[in-house]
Amino acid sequence: MQFISTRGGMQPQPFSETLLEGLAPDGGLAIPETMPTVSPETLERWRALTYPQLAAEVLGLFATDIPREDLARMTEAAYADFPESVVPLRSIGDGITLVGLSEGPTLAFKDMAMQFLGQVLEYTLERKDSVLNILGATSGDTGSAAEHALRGKERVSVFMLSPQGRMSTFQRAQMFSLADDNVHNIAIEGVFDDCQNLVKHLAGDLEFKRSQHLGAVNSINLARITAQTVYYFWAWLRATDAGGPAEVSFTVPSGNFGNILSGFFAKQMGLPIRRLVLAANENNVLDEFFRTGVYRPRSAAQTLATSSPSMDISKASNLERFIFELVGRDPQRVVTAWRELDEQGFVDFTDEQPRFAEEFGIVSGTSTHADRLATIRSVYETTGETIDPHTADGVKVAREHIEDGVPMLVLETAKPQKFAETIREAIDVELDYSPELQEMLDAPQHVTEMDDDEHVLRSFIAAHALR
Repeated sequence: MQFISTRGGMQPQPFSETLLEGLAPDGGLAIPETMPTVSPETLERWRALTYPQLAAEVLGLFATDIPREDLARMTEAAYADFPESVVPLRSIGDGITLVGLSEGPTLAFKDMAMQFLGQVLEYTLERKDSVLNILGATSGDTGSAAEHALRGKERVSVFMLSPQGRMSTFQRAQMFSLADDNVHNIAIEGVFDDCQNLVKHLAGDLEFKRSQHLGAVNSINLARITAQTVYYFWAWLRATDAGGPAEVSFTVPSGNFGNILSGFFAKQMGLPIRRLVLAANENNVLDEFFRTGVYRPRSAAQTLATSSPSMDISKASNLERFIFELVGRDPQRVVTAWRELDEQGFVDFTDEQPRFAEEFGIVSGTSTHADRLATIRSVYETTGETIDPHTADGVKVAREHIEDGVPMLVLETAKPQKFAETIREAIDVELDYSPELQEMLDAPQHVTEMDDDEHVLRSFIAAHALR
């Protein structure tokens, strides 16, 4: 299995090299040269596997340069501290089942990929006798998941950018309470898109990238996307009976288009998915795109601070991978599309819009603050279960797309404890924290505040990077 760039300027390379590159040298994103496929017979054989075993099978289709026994050892290690099922499924009525993705150390779905990424990065760097300085941007959950997966690792240092004042109290504590020498938290004056732009500018400077050994853990890193495909297979295997294939639909709360892109990969690989339902919050650029075919990112000033902050994103990095497929895998058309975006502020795919649902199975909807409060309240009143605001966005939009005879699976994004203020507003309940979580919330915080200044960031990285 080899990987190429969405912009056509990267020679095919194996999984391990792609893993360390992050952003491709031409500014594009890595994509499989040919998408692997899974037969119905193989799917049936996979029903008896544990989650780590299934992860080794699915990831082995992409990471063909890593011996399968090494891959199996890494997936076992990655999910060793999760509950036995790793990803439990539970019904909340109305034909909706939650896919429990928040059982990891930071109580968010990002752990599912990050715990594997921590294992495979360490493995690859040891084989190459090298180091890596991770530069990432987070709107909330990516940063804490990455830092908890990589903290204390000798060959990896983490520089994580976050928008000042835009994360929940719990999210800030999860990141800023870490005192490991290899973790550097940087709070940028601005919004998530400003942080993401800084990452892209520095990663696009090949001389700086090489000299500082820069890599990425955002979902621009293909290892994140491939690791997330696993739970789509896992959920399908538990929501259907043997002897399928039976179609299911997935609803995915989405900001940066990484999680739902993993579902798109799974569908391309042959998993019987009828609909991929994208749930946006008030920053609904992606909903507008999938409804109209016009992609019109908003400025930092137009990006709203909402009660589902991990989705407060107006320019989704991973949309480029979908556009690549939309334009027939023609890298020049991708380059042209982004040139048009730079020149006029939008890209028009209205002629292609009917294909979104008909060919790719993607539909979308928007949820507001009032919607998520009402959804949290209704789920709590009917089931006794408390869901976080992002998952509530998913449930709200999922209810609009339920079809008879098609199971609707909503991807849970986080535990409600991460967003206690919104839960209190919705159902007037004070959530309990374990002694360990309370200690984290009370711990001193370590963060460097910084202006949205590329030159200042360059100097900081150069002063603290591993060599």
